[in-house]
Amino acid sequence: MEKETTIFGIRAIIEAIKSGETIDKVFIQKGLRGELFQELEFILRNEGINSSYVPIEKLNRLTKGNHQGAVAQISPIEFHDIDEMVLNVIESDKTPLFLLLDQLSDVRNFGAIVRTAECTGVSGIIIQKKGGAPVNGHTIKTSAGAIFKIPICKVDHIKDAVFHMQSSGIKVIAATEKANDFLYDVSFAEPCAIIMGSEDRGINPSVLKIVDAQAKLPILGEIESLNVSVACGAFLYEAVRQRQ
Repeated sequence: MEKETTIFGIRAIIEAIKSGETIDKVFIQKGLRGELFQELEFILRNEGINSSYVPIEKLNRLTKGNHQGAVAQISPIEFHDIDEMVLNVIESDKTPLFLLLDQLSDVRNFGAIVRTAECTGVSGIIIQKKGGAPVNGHTIKTSAGAIFKIPICKVDHIKDAVFHMQSSGIKVIAATEKANDFLYDVSFAEPCAIIMGSEDRGINPSVLKIVDAQAKLPILGEIESLNVSVACGAFLYEAVRQRQ
């Protein structure tokens, strides 16, 4: 059952964090002041929780209650530990296929990708703690419930996940239009992880420098790129095709 995905009020958010609730993102009213606000800021920084400062109008849209200048989105899922997730997959009889999302920001794209990932047998999805799309009601709806069926974990930076994959014998392939090779020329049959970039910036250049391979989709029309969820589907099904 989907649980409530928002809480509001500075004190309520602070207590939720202290009690171990999985907070996905906190929206804070611009210009907010006071000791309680400073305590919230300190806890958010200390816990590495994603937050942003927004106009009061956005908070009013997020909740009809007395938000007191802060609204938090609670994750409806429990995130997995990357060490445990990777180890479990390696010890299974399945060839690992992981998906790394480098600060993908649109919740509907995220949900669509999760749905495709579940359909293509992806072993797990790794996202960054800050700067990525939250796991909320929109994600659940767009994923058609797949968000509850596939392991998802968070890391401080996508580069942490890249190094973890490589040290575990898993090849990391970046999906980028900057690549020289098409995805059909790259092997997805071995243990691998595919990185998809954000909608506007693509994969961070510092991440591209450390991957094992890069691949692109052939674009035959005048528009230079595909929607990231569509591109991700093409990459995942190429992996499925090669593994059949």
